[in-house]
Amino acid sequence: MIKKNFILILFLLFGVNSYSQQYNVNYDELEINPYSLPSILTSYGGMNIDNIDDWEKFRKQEIFNSFVSNIYGRVPGDIDTMRIITKESDGEAFDGIAKRKQLTLVLEENSRKIWIDLLIYLPKTDKKVPVFLGYNFFGNHTITDDQGVGITNSWVPKRPNLGMNSNNASEESRRIMKNRWSIEKIIKAGYGLVTLYCGDIDPDKADFNDGVHSLFYAKNQETPSPDEWGTIAAWSWGLSRIMDYLEVDEEIDDEKVIVFGHSRLGKVALWTAASDNRFAACIANNSGCMGAALSKRNFGETVEVVNKAFPHWFCGNFKKYSNNEDLLPLDQHMLLALIAPRPLYVASASEDLWADPKGEFLSIKHASVVYNLYGIHGFSSSEMPKINSPVIDVVSYHIRAGKHDVTEFDWEQYITFASKNLTEKTEITKK
Repeated sequence: MIKKNFILILFLLFGVNSYSQQYNVNYDELEINPYSLPSILTSYGGMNIDNIDDWEKFRKQEIFNSFVSNIYGRVPGDIDTMRIITKESDGEAFDGIAKRKQLTLVLEENSRKIWIDLLIYLPKTDKKVPVFLGYNFFGNHTITDDQGVGITNSWVPKRPNLGMNSNNASEESRRIMKNRWSIEKIIKAGYGLVTLYCGDIDPDKADFNDGVHSLFYAKNQETPSPDEWGTIAAWSWGLSRIMDYLEVDEEIDDEKVIVFGHSRLGKVALWTAASDNRFAACIANNSGCMGAALSKRNFGETVEVVNKAFPHWFCGNFKKYSNNEDLLPLDQHMLLALIAPRPLYVASASEDLWADPKGEFLSIKHASVVYNLYGIHGFSSSEMPKINSPVIDVVSYHIRAGKHDVTEFDWEQYITFASKNLTEKTEITKK
């Protein structure tokens, strides 16, 4: 089992390198062909948008609909029933500074069901708690050495070059991703953490028979239609179902839920915030292509790579843009703009060229024009901040030294961002 865990860690750290070699990825700024970004504030019919009303009532929906049609796919329905099974409501964790809750949400539609195991840590307080909400990659038990956390499902794709096995849920896999979750720091800052395994909604593999998609299939249907959701949109939909629960949890401040995601789950966080205005803020860490990075730059991970390596992530209609980014009627700066005026944090890493740090920076810079419409100072600097020099405001960005990962440094900035934009502002308003 130790050998299996070592292989799993190798996959997490070096899996991107195998894709870089396989798809002849460009990492040279001089090799980027000239490109033109669609204007956020010019409609597809040529109308200029210069006020909030026109943005909210027309252009915002137009852009959202285009993302649904061309990239993420439409959600074909909604669930009949969500049942809440409380496994633990008042556990104690981290030397008594935190309360632990564990729940199972049962989603049911068309006589089919899926089960979602939810892990919640809250600081001990009589007040409602703001929370970070995000998926984990390999099961709730993998993010902590807290022995009170039950072992949850885990699915890891087979990787022939690493000898990867599937289904690594075991006691030995506990805490293997602990380094990515600064739970005690989050709790001590007055925030809670809500997390779940992404595979409970849909396992990250190129089929659609064992996740949420099957709940909505018509008779004899086995895969989504070309215009229907892929896995990214399904994961996003799943986070909205968690928000449905958080709205009725009396210990959580549902008006201060910050959706967070790293890597492919950073892509999910952005689409979730764009799709569901109930989320108070969004953090995308190293989200790359189809996350925060501009697709038309063709740097690092590209549309072609995504569609070939992860054909299940996006809708069938998206396949026509492989090696055809110029035909895309939108780009990811427009996705970030859909989140305005809510606080947004995009983060990069200096050695994570796969995720295109410059493309992520440019995207948040271009998205700032919509924040400006709301009278919010966007990211106006023409130059990327220096490494490890965060710019934290309503629209925030940093590039951290190091590789594709989530570190304690990242979480320190995210806590500062949350406090500045949610909790401190609330206190000022109350006074």
